[in-house]
Amino acid sequence: MKEMILTSNAPAPIGPYSQAVRAEGKFIFISGQIPFTHEGILVGDGISIQTQQSIRNIAAILESVGLTLENVVKTTVLLKNMEHFADMNEMYNQFFETSKPARAAYEVARLPKDVLVEIEAIAVY
Repeated sequence: MKEMILTSNAPAPIGPYSQAVRAEGKFIFISGQIPFTHEGILVGDGISIQTQQSIRNIAAILESVGLTLENVVKTTVLLKNMEHFADMNEMYNQFFETSKPARAAYEVARLPKDVLVEIEAIAVY
């Protein structure tokens, strides 16, 4: 069984996908979140502020189903430039200071809307 999750407190999908999907009642798979507000406005042009907004979008999606960032068990971070890794990591750590989910980080050639970062997550109940 799967259930699509959609909240107005995070940006609407910009393509044919869901913000998140609940699978088998225990897992939440959150699509890659880019640094747009729920009104569709890109925040800043620096990696720190863009990382912050991407994680806030993940938190908003989780909150819509009664979860928090503490429920995240895995993230994937896509960076436009790996030279942004240290600054992204510093901001990321402010959100995952105690929970420390498993994570992978990659440099990619291009991201949607030419943002600097995209973050996806998997959470559990």
